[in-house]
Amino acid sequence: MKQLAARLVSSQLLQNVAALYGVQIVRKVLPLMIVPYLVRVLGPTGWGVFAFTQSLAEFVVVVIEFGFNLSATREIARNRQSKIACGEIMAGVLGSQVVLAICGIVGAFLVTRAIPLLRDNPKLLAAGLFYAIAQGFIPLWFYQGLERMRLAATLEISGRVVGLLSIFLLVRSADDTWAALLIQGVAPAFSTVIGLTMAYRHIPCQMPTRSSIQNALVRGWRMFVFRSGESLYVVGNAFILGLFVSPIQVGYFATAEKISRAIFGLLNPVREALYPRLSSIAHRSPKEALQLARTGVTVLVTGGVVLGGGLFVFAPLLIRLLMGQVFTPAVMVLRILSVLPVLLAITQSAGMQWLLPLGRDTDVNRIILQAGALNVALALVLAPRFAQTGMAWVVVSAEMFVSLSMIRAVLRSPSDLMGTVKPASLRELATTGEITL
Repeated sequence: MKQLAARLVSSQLLQNVAALYGVQIVRKVLPLMIVPYLVRVLGPTGWGVFAFTQSLAEFVVVVIEFGFNLSATREIARNRQSKIACGEIMAGVLGSQVVLAICGIVGAFLVTRAIPLLRDNPKLLAAGLFYAIAQGFIPLWFYQGLERMRLAATLEISGRVVGLLSIFLLVRSADDTWAALLIQGVAPAFSTVIGLTMAYRHIPCQMPTRSSIQNALVRGWRMFVFRSGESLYVVGNAFILGLFVSPIQVGYFATAEKISRAIFGLLNPVREALYPRLSSIAHRSPKEALQLARTGVTVLVTGGVVLGGGLFVFAPLLIRLLMGQVFTPAVMVLRILSVLPVLLAITQSAGMQWLLPLGRDTDVNRIILQAGALNVALALVLAPRFAQTGMAWVVVSAEMFVSLSMIRAVLRSPSDLMGTVKPASLRELATTGEITL
C-alpha cells in the first residue's frame, strides 16, 4: 500500500492533474467570486452588457487560438524530445497567431459597425479586443504538450489572482464596465508574457518563416473548424441572445451558463492531463491508450452525473447566494443547464480522450459543425420568443446532439475500441491524413 501511494504521488500524470486543478480553481471558482461583485456593482444591465461584449471577444479568441491548443499540444507531445522541433512549432504558431489576431480585430470592427451598443462605446470594444488578444496568445498548449503543467499552473494562478484583486480595487460603478473587461485581460496577458519568456529558456528562439506559419495553419485548421463550430454553441450564446433580447435577459442567461460550465470545469484537469498522454501513446500502443481512456471515461461521466445532480437541486440556493433575489429568473435557466455536466462528460470522453488522440479529426469536426448549425438555427427560433429559457434549451439540445454523435462515432470503430489497431492499419490512416505517425 505504501509503495502504491508513493507511485501515485510521484506519477507525472497525477501531478499534472493536480496542477490543472489549480488552474481550474482560478479559471472557474475565482470568476464565481468576481461575478457576484460585478453584478452588484455594474447592475443587471451593466452585467448583461459585459457578458455580451465578452462573448463577442471570445469569438476573436477562437480565431487567434485557431485550434492550436489541440493541434500544437499534440505536435509538442510527439516531438518533445527535440528542442529544435519544438522551437519550430512555437515559431510557426506565434507567427500564425499574429496574422490571425489582425484578421480577428478587423472582423470585429466590421461586425460592431452594425451593433449600436459597441459602435457607440469604443472603450468597451477596445477592452474586449485587449482581452481577446491576451487570452488568445496564452501558450498553455506548449506546457501541456511537454506535460509540465505545474509551471504553467503557477503562471496562470498568479495572473488570475492579480486580476481578481484589480477588479475589487478598480471597478466601482456601472461606468466601469469597460474597465472590468480590460482588467479581465490583465491576467492572461501576464501569463502570456511570462509563459513565452520561460518557454524560450527551454527551446531555441526562432523567427517565424512563411513555411513554419503555413505548416502551423495546415496542422491547426481542422482543430480551428472544431473550435469554430464549438464556439457557436459554447462561447457565443450570450452574444447571439443579445441580438434579440435586452441586456438584463442576457445577464440572466450568462449567469446560469457561467455557473454550469464552472461546475463542469472541476473535471477539466482530468481531460487536459489525459489528452497529451493519449496523443503520445495512441498511435504506438492502442491497448495502453484504451485502458487509460476507459479510466478517464469512468471518472468524467461519474463526476458529471454527481455535479449535474447537485446543480439541479441547489440551483435556487446558488443563484440567491451568488447573485441575489433580483436574479431569480436565472434559477430556471440553471436547472435546464444542469444536464450540461453529464453531456459534456460524455462529449469529452469520446472526443478528447479517444477520437482526437487517434487522429479522427474529420469525424469530430463534422459533428461539431453540425451542432453549431443546429444551435444557430434553434436560437433563431427560440431566443426571440422564449429569451433566456429558450436559449438554455438550445444549448442543451446542441450538446445532446454532440454527445450522441460522438458515441456513435466511437462505436463505429470496434477495432480501435478493442485495441487491435495494427501498424499496417495506422499507416493506411496516415496516408489518408486521418492520423499522423
